[in-house]
Amino acid sequence: MRFSAVVAALLPVGFALAQTTHTIKVGENGGLTYDPTSITAANGDTIEFQFLSKNHTVTQSTFASPCSNITDATGLVTGVDSGYQFVPTNATSFPVWSITVNNASTPLWFYCRQAKHCQAGMVFAVNPTAAKTYEAFAAAAALSDAVDGSASTTNGAAAANGTTASGTAAASSGAASATGATGSSASGALNPSASASGSTASPSAVGTGNGAGAVHAGAGAMLLSLAGLSLGMLL
Repeated sequence: MRFSAVVAALLPVGFALAQTTHTIKVGENGGLTYDPTSITAANGDTIEFQFLSKNHTVTQSTFASPCSNITDATGLVTGVDSGYQFVPTNATSFPVWSITVNNASTPLWFYCRQAKHCQAGMVFAVNPTAAKTYEAFAAAAALSDAVDGSASTTNGAAAANGTTASGTAAASSGAASATGATGSSASGALNPSASASGSTASPSAVGTGNGAGAVHAGAGAMLLSLAGLSLGMLL
């Protein structure tokens, strides 16, 4: 009985150790790329995006609309979004932003919303399926005429909910907690056209369940908890 109790107590530790961190290089060598372009992730895995050049985002979209961020019926942004992450030439430190997968059964789709980077092939997938492949997603992105200009919408919605990160600290709602900034400071990680905030995950994503569990925005120093309900056919 003692042995059984010890095994039972150790099981949660073993499960925690089994979780994986996947590293995605964004804009390596000045390219319009995510490397790798797609991954298979399990529940609890962390996906860490390292921004290495230019001024890119990691913005959640859908399989049906690769180059448009996720919004609700009112137009409010509900998908997760790193915000613009500017990397100066000859930089020696780099912004890092990460998400934790909460529902591995739901494919996740992402793109860069800078200019027409999405149409140029800057898209990324988590857990694509045989029916909805990364290749089909990238092909649809190449044909898209959408140019996402939602930086102000996303950041505006975040500010209205009191959850934007400013500078190297996070202003939080009940679902956010501040952490130390990583890579370049949040104040230097923005597109000039965006509002003055750090890397953000849209606060309206809380309760929409896009498959991402907790979002740790390294460059904006914030940790947001997101629910794991399904977006159904949109994804």
